[in-house]
Amino acid sequence: MARPRRIVLVRHGESVGNADDSVYEREPDHALRLTERGWQQAEAAGERLRELFDGERVSVYVSPYRRTHETFRAFRLPPELVRVREEPRLREQDWGNWQDRDEVRLQKAYRDAYGHFFYRFAQGESGADVYDRVGAFLESLYRSFEAPDHPPNVLLVTHGLTMRLFCMRWFHWTVAEFEALSNPGNAELRTLLIGDDGRYTLDRPFVRWREPETYDQTR
Repeated sequence: MARPRRIVLVRHGESVGNADDSVYEREPDHALRLTERGWQQAEAAGERLRELFDGERVSVYVSPYRRTHETFRAFRLPPELVRVREEPRLREQDWGNWQDRDEVRLQKAYRDAYGHFFYRFAQGESGADVYDRVGAFLESLYRSFEAPDHPPNVLLVTHGLTMRLFCMRWFHWTVAEFEALSNPGNAELRTLLIGDDGRYTLDRPFVRWREPETYDQTR
């Protein structure tokens, strides 16, 4: 099995929805573009990626959203070195269709109180739903490693919550550990690196905004 040396996760650059959440009332979430700042963030991330990959081949999986496709284009990776696949299971958490800004803000407040993993948006998904489809994607990813000529690098261009849930699934984090972590910033990278023992470690942690609150504490 040709396991990759590194698996890189990248959040998309700043989108118009990150800059102005009223846009969700007029445009579908999947169709939102990068802002000018988002393009600059993605281009800077591309410089880091080209240095990291250093001319090696890369297997790329891109969320089907416009902002993730634009982010990948901004990386300017050598086309002869990349194999690109659109991967719907790496999409953003679904919140519904066109969204009323005040209603979404209210639901986000409910989610903060209820928990990001279990709270389900009224017309969309819970974090647990995203976890399940990320798990299904991982099964496909593992099978791809069986190819003897699999590239030494994997790149996932996705979304902040999906990045956290990918790592939760990969490293077997608890729900409490997931809830204690913040999303990465726009165009931030996290890299899973394989060690001599065949195990992967995260190059740097996600920012923790609180200590995990577990249910298994003794009274």
